[in-house]
Amino acid sequence: MNKETLEKINKFTRRPFTEDEIYTFSVILCDNDIDRDYERFSGNALETLAKSFVGKTGIFDHNPTTSNQNARIFDTEIVTDGSRKTKTGESYKYLKANAYMVRTADNETLISEIDGGIKKEVSISCSAASRKCSICGNDRSAGGCAHIKGRMYSNKMCHTVLDNITDAYEWSFVAVPAQVNAGVTKRSANYGNISAHSETDITAADNELRRDICRLAFFTGGKTAVDNAMISAECMNTSQLINMKKSFEKSALSNGIEVQLMPDKDNDFSADEFSMK
Repeated sequence: MNKETLEKINKFTRRPFTEDEIYTFSVILCDNDIDRDYERFSGNALETLAKSFVGKTGIFDHNPTTSNQNARIFDTEIVTDGSRKTKTGESYKYLKANAYMVRTADNETLISEIDGGIKKEVSISCSAASRKCSICGNDRSAGGCAHIKGRMYSNKMCHTVLDNITDAYEWSFVAVPAQVNAGVTKRSANYGNISAHSETDITAADNELRRDICRLAFFTGGKTAVDNAMISAECMNTSQLINMKKSFEKSALSNGIEVQLMPDKDNDFSADEFSMK
């Protein structure tokens, strides 16, 4: 920990703390990609949140009690990953925060769980005055529109663009964050150095999982289940897709259905394959 970092932390303490007394870690709070709630932050919103979250406390499960406070953010930055695109085709940007905790006997377990990757996923609580529909631009806070989040309109996924941030309340360790990529980052991250070949393989594997999920959904719930599965699977990462597939497989077996999944010739999945005859 350098002198500048320690000075930033000590702005929030009642007395100067030494490096040995402090534990620090980095966390991704949010980004500009479409999340599980079919919402995304605008670039302007990220900039406002970067300023607003300095000094904000970290808690668990958005439970705002004094005893639930465990960390505090002392610095933030907006990071742009030019090698990665969002679902809307923009360069991927995320809000990275640096947080600190005072080393005590009571939080030794929490520190070990953070270092071990157990306590990792986070979610933020904030207020946005503007919630515009990505399709028509109407503000959902002022009456909204007829477009439904998660639905496709002219090959574009409908989502809500959050802007004009009025306040940032807190950030929490949670089990399942709305923002897929939000969470504690590794100290020596190799993120962004993944080869193009590896990235292609990961995308292909995820698409194959989505196809399997849609097939399983059809046999367990018909066309409606397929439509719902497609919407849910669109924003999931590999681990979440695997769990979703296992859930459908378990449901199929419990109903006495045995499904043998065959490889697809195409790279994309479509509900057209599952139209009722």
